[in-house]
Amino acid sequence: GKMTSKKINVQVQHFVGCPNSGEMIERVKEAINQLQFEIEYEEILVDTPELSRQLNFCGSPTVLVNEIDLENLPEPQEANLACRYYRNGLPTVEGIKNFIMQKVNSKERR
Repeated sequence: GKMTSKKINVQVQHFVGCPNSGEMIERVKEAINQLQFEIEYEEILVDTPELSRQLNFCGSPTVLVNEIDLENLPEPQEANLACRYYRNGLPTVEGIKNFIMQKVNSKERR
């Protein structure tokens, strides 16, 4: 079972009603398709305040790769059901791919 630790987990946390969620999900799926290796992909619909607290939710949409936020945002003090604002625009497919690759490479080096 050494192989299992190599698997990359990509998670999109979102809720319905945020304009960027659908677009982000499309981009993440596209990035995963282009990468051609085994990635565990999950979408998590955050639809209750309890769940948002449990996840330390950064807002919708949030992408986590092996539980690391795509923009390396620290976990919020106060989890809340809010739409997330990306100051530099949504991460591009390229950006998402690069982020996933960094995580893959950091695993290989250990």
